[in-house]
Amino acid sequence: MRTKDSTATRTSLLDAARDVIRAKGYTATTVDDICTAAGVTKGSFFHHFASKEQLGIAAIEQFGAMAASLFGSAPYNELPDPRDRVLGYIDFRASLLDGDIAQYTCLLGTSVQEVYATHPDIRAACDQGMSAHVTELVRDIEAAKQLYAPDAPWSAQSVGYFMQSVLQGSFIFAKAKQGPEVALECLEHLRRYLETLFNQPRNINPKEKKT
Repeated sequence: MRTKDSTATRTSLLDAARDVIRAKGYTATTVDDICTAAGVTKGSFFHHFASKEQLGIAAIEQFGAMAASLFGSAPYNELPDPRDRVLGYIDFRASLLDGDIAQYTCLLGTSVQEVYATHPDIRAACDQGMSAHVTELVRDIEAAKQLYAPDAPWSAQSVGYFMQSVLQGSFIFAKAKQGPEVALECLEHLRRYLETLFNQPRNINPKEKKT
């Protein structure tokens, strides 16, 4: 029972850190804020984490795992054509831009913008998490490139980072404008751009020509 309670407390702290930091920023968030949001005592906090920074890193890692599960099980993954999966990813991201801003923006992007020069371990955790997500995207981008634009000079990795750059910039404007409208328009432009990258006719396998 104690182990179960301890695990639940740790999870509550991680969830609270995720939500409070996305809403207030890392620096403005205090241990007291996190404890209040989690409904636990300060003693419980320091039983699980030696510092706010340690919790911040753990929350970033948890957020990355959550995102991997969310996108890994999204419907676009079932599409047979890799180009459709790339475009479906953008559509899925657009569908998430609803509700409270802090709930659909990225903990990693929010954190690294603020602390990249002051907390190198948090910066490294954000870099690792965001780059891991890019790596997942690159698989479909590369497969689509081989089918639709095999001779194009761009790399799948560069497109993956470009996609994430647009998304993170969109989150910034959602915060600045206090709404998703500009972010949604940015994603529409991103989708149209990706369509132009893959506008070449699909390569036909010689065996397919005979059938």
